[in-house]
Formats: sequence, C-alpha cells, structure tokens
Amino acid sequence: MLPALPRAPAATEPVKTKKNIHFEFDQDLVREPLLYKINRSFDVVVNIRGASVNDRGGFIALELEGEKAEVDRVLDYLRGQGVRLGEGLGSPEQ
Repeated sequence: MLPALPRAPAATEPVKTKKNIHFEFDQDLVREPLLYKINRSFDVVVNIRGASVNDRGGFIALELEGEKAEVDRVLDYLRGQGVRLGEGLGSPEQ
C-alpha cells in the first residue's frame, strides 16, 4: 500500500485583523447613525468598547475585525465624515 499523498493546501482564507480605534465627533454628527452605516456598508465586526455621547458631541471606542482592506475602508469613511480619529481605545477628553 502506498503512503497517502499530502493534501493540497486549502484555498487561502482572507487574513482577518483586529484594530482598536477611537473617535470624537461634534454636535453636528450626534444624530448621524455612524455605527449603523458601518455595519450595513462594510464587512467588519464592530465591538463597542466604550462610548460617551451628549448633545454637544461624543466619543466612541471600537474594536474592528475584518480584512485589513475593509478595516481601512471603515477608517476612510469615518475620516470623510469629519470625525477626529485615533489609534487604540483612547479616552474622552475632559
């Protein structure tokens, strides 16, 4: 009996990445459904790690998980909305 041949490698799975970000936004974006739009428009998993929102503006800390290119698209979208974006979970400015 011949030894079994090694199996061909499976099709490469896209490499997923996790990125922690935080962003702040002004009063004019408080009523904008930013997280809803991210969930509906991008193939990423959004994990809210912290948030503080009032009538004057807000702060949101997120963990994004998905393919790097898709996570980068989310970051570009947020920048285009006029939010102040930062790396890591950060903390709201007092």
